[in-house]
Amino acid sequence: MKTEHILIIRFSAMGDVAMTVPVVYSLAKQYPHLRITVLSKPFARAFFENLAPNVGFMEADIQKESRSLHGLNVLYRRLTAKKFTAIADFHDVLRSKYLRMRFHIDRFKVAHIDKHRKGKKMLVAQQGKQLVQQPSSFQNYADVLAQLGYPVDLSFQSIFPAEGGDLSLLDGRIGQKPTGEKWIGVAPFAAHQGKIYPLSHIRSVIAQLCQRHADYRIFLFGGSSHEKQQLDEIAAAHQQCVNASSLLDGLRQELILMSHLDVMVSMDSANMHLASLVDTPVVSVWGATHPYAGFMGWRQRRDHAIQIDLPCRPCSIYGNKPCLRGDYACLTGITPELVVEKIEDSLK
Repeated sequence: MKTEHILIIRFSAMGDVAMTVPVVYSLAKQYPHLRITVLSKPFARAFFENLAPNVGFMEADIQKESRSLHGLNVLYRRLTAKKFTAIADFHDVLRSKYLRMRFHIDRFKVAHIDKHRKGKKMLVAQQGKQLVQQPSSFQNYADVLAQLGYPVDLSFQSIFPAEGGDLSLLDGRIGQKPTGEKWIGVAPFAAHQGKIYPLSHIRSVIAQLCQRHADYRIFLFGGSSHEKQQLDEIAAAHQQCVNASSLLDGLRQELILMSHLDVMVSMDSANMHLASLVDTPVVSVWGATHPYAGFMGWRQRRDHAIQIDLPCRPCSIYGNKPCLRGDYACLTGITPELVVEKIEDSLK
């Protein structure tokens, strides 16, 4: 009898790939006889390498080797050598559609994600807007598996044991966590302006936290060199502040530190999802986007999502559209005091 072996395809940005982890984990635990291979960008290896014994990972460099039609055909031949019995397309974009078509022609069992585009379109419409909760990405991924005959009960908690990742693997300047000290992560950046809380507001949040709580230690997270430079400036102004991004080496180390945070402050961005994967509560700030689009972090509390009501909100599913008003009031109107209040509330 042929061994059951499912291929899961998701190429996209870090946050979207991170949201597959609870679903892949639940599938692996509930179907231990099933071999699972996740096909994604190279960065995603940190999510899946040690997730479960029956989960494997394949890299696809879609910016280089697999960018062209020839490259996709080469990738397809690599994939067919793995002898899959089912194909789950969690992405439904041009490249995954092409691979899906090839598998379908060769009579593989294939299913793909329903992104509920119509409901999302009505969510961001400026005329006849319908503020209706859309299915979460987690549910959309699970629905694909159910179509293939693998219904799952989403039971994921964390990629680490209950005590968190091993802090001794990190830079010694981070150290061990003293008893009674509260560790707070702050990730103020996102891919698009419609999702970024003003840096002046973030500075105020951090200043207030440091002034009011001597037992708080604040770790700053950013990606690009420009972001890290801005975080260095903030950290230099507060003894309790550390630019964690300048001390950590890679995604796995970021996840280890996040697993020891008492709360993460994040935008609607990848950091919300990274913290969610290590069972850390998140205070999230939402501007042009909205939790109703289905991208809330795994098991995060809705009352810790900070947002203000405006007739134009949400105006974008991904935050990549220019502000209709021109002033990003959805973000500038969120006071630092409100963010501080939510952080303190989450730590009670």
